[in-house]
Amino acid sequence: MPAPYSLDLRVKAGFARSTLTEWHNQYRRDGTMSAKQGYQQGHSHKIDDWEAFRAFAEQHGEKTQWEMAQLWPTDISEDTIGRGLKRIGFTRKKRAISTPKGHRQNAKPTRVS
Repeated sequence: MPAPYSLDLRVKAGFARSTLTEWHNQYRRDGTMSAKQGYQQGHSHKIDDWEAFRAFAEQHGEKTQWEMAQLWPTDISEDTIGRGLKRIGFTRKKRAISTPKGHRQNAKPTRVS
């Protein structure tokens, strides 16, 4: 949700009719057109105990982020796990399995006839 417009801007500027109607209704209801206060901005943070998360990451570091999300005690996404790992400075191997010897990483696949 974007930041609310300032009171000064609300008084001076022109906006869509629906926005003006909302402000008018708010003024009639509350006696003010000031922006709402105290609501949360940004996404909710589902990892609160960072020491417990660090221990969890060290214990389950060989698993993928999806697998770690399934093992976390509360409902959490793999993206949140990834952001948490980045926040605690936990680096991981990017490739799940090693490549065979002599196989170049950027080589294009060849067709076998």
